[in-house]
Amino acid sequence: MTSLTPLKNDVFLRALRRETTPYTPVWLMRQAGRYLPEYRATRAQAGSFMQLAQNPMLATEVTLQPIDRYNLDAAILFSDILTVPDAMGLGLRFVEGEGPVFDRPLQDEVAVQRLEVPDMGRLQYVFDAVAKIRSALDGRVPLIGFAGSPYTIACYMVEGGSSREFKTIKSMMYRRPDLLHHILMVNARATVEYLNAQIAAGAQAVMLFDTWGGSLAHHAYQEFSLAYMRQVIQGLTREVNGEKIPVIMFTKGGGIWLDSMAESGADALGLDWTVDVGVARAQVGHRVALQGNIDPMILFGSDEAIRKEVRRVLDAFGPNAGHVFNLGHGISQFTSPEAVKVLVDEVHSYSRQIRKSSDL
Repeated sequence: MTSLTPLKNDVFLRALRRETTPYTPVWLMRQAGRYLPEYRATRAQAGSFMQLAQNPMLATEVTLQPIDRYNLDAAILFSDILTVPDAMGLGLRFVEGEGPVFDRPLQDEVAVQRLEVPDMGRLQYVFDAVAKIRSALDGRVPLIGFAGSPYTIACYMVEGGSSREFKTIKSMMYRRPDLLHHILMVNARATVEYLNAQIAAGAQAVMLFDTWGGSLAHHAYQEFSLAYMRQVIQGLTREVNGEKIPVIMFTKGGGIWLDSMAESGADALGLDWTVDVGVARAQVGHRVALQGNIDPMILFGSDEAIRKEVRRVLDAFGPNAGHVFNLGHGISQFTSPEAVKVLVDEVHSYSRQIRKSSDL
């Protein structure tokens, strides 16, 4: 761990531990990103997305940009979920207007059987960034590390990039499930090593992004996504110097599986905007904290519409312990920075009101 500076704001971590907090903490998925003019300037300086992500100094700069601008309760490492398959030698490129592309996707048995957990030295730039960010934060707020879920990473590795139908990976799932299980096994082991290295470098909480798990049928989600996230969670370092390292698990479109997700070993579950947070809280009880879950598109509404929707989410959860406010998915690049300030400030002010009223 790089910095032993005591946390000045530990509300986020306390919420993940389902402890009472003076207000509801808030951070935003993709909070360091293209909607901020300062990010776009740094990205232009770097030359490309990967050059930015692989430069610990610049990754630190963009991680702190939203923390400097807004009263957020956590920072999240600036990186990408595809760093691990890139380190596996699949040839990652980001194509303008198309997104991530792998030059060597896993589309035959030879390629699948050749797959191995990468040398973590190839990802040292990530761990250097974690240490540098943790030091630069100087205890202002906690730092979140993250990785993609084994299944979500496999989607990109097999499809060769983004997909809408997931035809290639689902064909493999139903024709040669043994091959997909091999990919997922390797991915799970790699993810454990990757996240544990982030924790060793200074991450104070970690998050698994299962972006594409919600595209699966019920039985397939249990077998090919959730089972491997459980393996990852079981292998993680859960305490450093007496401090618990919470784990957040987020399956986009996974609201129907909350019960089984709550038994995964995660400390918190992320919710997308299709789930009523009050219903979710009643369903999971005190087993896990909840994170979410406002529709990111509300940030294109009026200031009053944003405040109204924030209040609706907070009212639905109530003054109970264990809520981290967030978007139901990542912030859009076209979002106004001023709209984000309205949201963050309303979360803090209204959640304080709720707690004050409940104490009367």
